[in-house]
Amino acid sequence: MSKLSKSLLGLSFLSVVGLGLAGCASGTSTKSSSSNTDADKSKAITVVFYPNESAKSFSTSRDALKKSIEKATGKTVKLQTTTDYNVAIQAISSGKAQLAYMGANGYIQAHHLSKDVVPFAAQSDAEGTLKKATYNSYLMVQQKDAKQYEENGKYSIKNVKGKKMSYVSNSSTSGFLIPTAELTREFNIKDTQKLSQSGDFFSKVLYGGSHQGSAVNLLKGDADVAAFDDADLMPYLKATEGSWDKVGSTFTVKDDAEAPFNSLKGKSVVNIAMMPVQQGPWVYNTKTLSKTDQKKIADEFTSKEFANNEKIFSKPGAKKPSMFPKKSEKTQLIKVTDKWYAPTHKLVGY
Repeated sequence: MSKLSKSLLGLSFLSVVGLGLAGCASGTSTKSSSSNTDADKSKAITVVFYPNESAKSFSTSRDALKKSIEKATGKTVKLQTTTDYNVAIQAISSGKAQLAYMGANGYIQAHHLSKDVVPFAAQSDAEGTLKKATYNSYLMVQQKDAKQYEENGKYSIKNVKGKKMSYVSNSSTSGFLIPTAELTREFNIKDTQKLSQSGDFFSKVLYGGSHQGSAVNLLKGDADVAAFDDADLMPYLKATEGSWDKVGSTFTVKDDAEAPFNSLKGKSVVNIAMMPVQQGPWVYNTKTLSKTDQKKIADEFTSKEFANNEKIFSKPGAKKPSMFPKKSEKTQLIKVTDKWYAPTHKLVGY
């Protein structure tokens, strides 16, 4: 387990408060409104998705989520897909969207913009608890170049300096915040801005816009190293040596992979570093979503029926993963509050 594991799973020694996010949205926090009488009359609920969950491969999951929310609230649900993290962050913080699934970093940015944005559920660990409720962030390289990153028979990130790097978005938790935190510690970097722009630490820095986009940058050869997570790439990559939970594993584009991976079939990448990431929350805007609907949605999402919906949660090892791959049959959504995200708050710096 990486050095970052302790900082995410044990709250005591996080000391990266100064890790500023280059280009992240800023604004004045607003006080939460306790009155949402007008929201009670709302006839529609808008759910906004990050670019990752906006992918075509997750359309079935999005439709299933829509039906679940409509069943719980009796209201019309509109789905808003995006191609930019900040569009989703602005939509939920402004109240134009009432519901969103976000990474921990994006949630904290939205919460900073508006205290009306609060988390209400997150995916559990394999035991159905929040004790180890994490997913994986990776730094990967093309298989043909993997030997360049070995040291004493083990993979290392010591040789990434000077390479072409691809992140997801500077609002991404597993595609930017966690990888840069790991790089900051490994190379003792004081000015983290150097990691986010071309010509300083990396010869070139790219942003894929989504986890899929970052992986494509690597597979096409536009980047030497790329950051992305496991859940968003499972529909496109399969472990052909090792596993998703083991450093040094090889992942190959599936023969039936959909666009933008359909032209990259057979290409392989290797995981040279793996870092745990707090599970991202489902959030709602308490100013534009009524308290009644908040409770109905939270109860629906944390129900056993919801957890057993295979269009939303795919079983472990499923050939075609849904939006949320289960680690075990016990995996479910559990109610959370802002307090649970204290480790990521410290990483983000507020």
